[in-house]
Amino acid sequence: MVMARIEEVQALVDGGKASGGPPIGPALGPTGVNIYQVVQKINEETSMYAGLKVPVTIRVNVDTKEFEILVHTPPTSALILKELEVEKGSSNPLENKIGDLSIDQVIKIVKTKRETLLAIDLKNATKEILGTCNSMGVTVEGKDPRIVQKEIDEGEFDSLFD
Repeated sequence: MVMARIEEVQALVDGGKASGGPPIGPALGPTGVNIYQVVQKINEETSMYAGLKVPVTIRVNVDTKEFEILVHTPPTSALILKELEVEKGSSNPLENKIGDLSIDQVIKIVKTKRETLLAIDLKNATKEILGTCNSMGVTVEGKDPRIVQKEIDEGEFDSLFD
């Protein structure tokens, strides 16, 4: 029995707008796979993340030229920026705030990232995302995210986590 030779390429692409140029084309060229087909499949599978950078893994069977695309969720910071409709986080998050999210927007991000978060439940996952908001200079419900984390601990938003 001969083992298939599998090449794996990881790339960060614009959701729905990958191209055959760098980083994908040069990385896949030596495998002999049809780059156009790979790019089409990536764009199809990442279209829901339009406007975001999306990590993808491309697995190519070098012998048969068959490929598989694995789409990973965008980084938490990218999801926060998309919700706020801004380009980047604050360079000084303690003094300069870049925007304010509602608790519902935070929970929307949590549900998008749920598979990759370490938290055991929705409540703790929300606190995890709030930590990222804090480091980016984002307030939640007009407050410092650390205050919202304490309010979650005190049960203030329990109705959202049922």
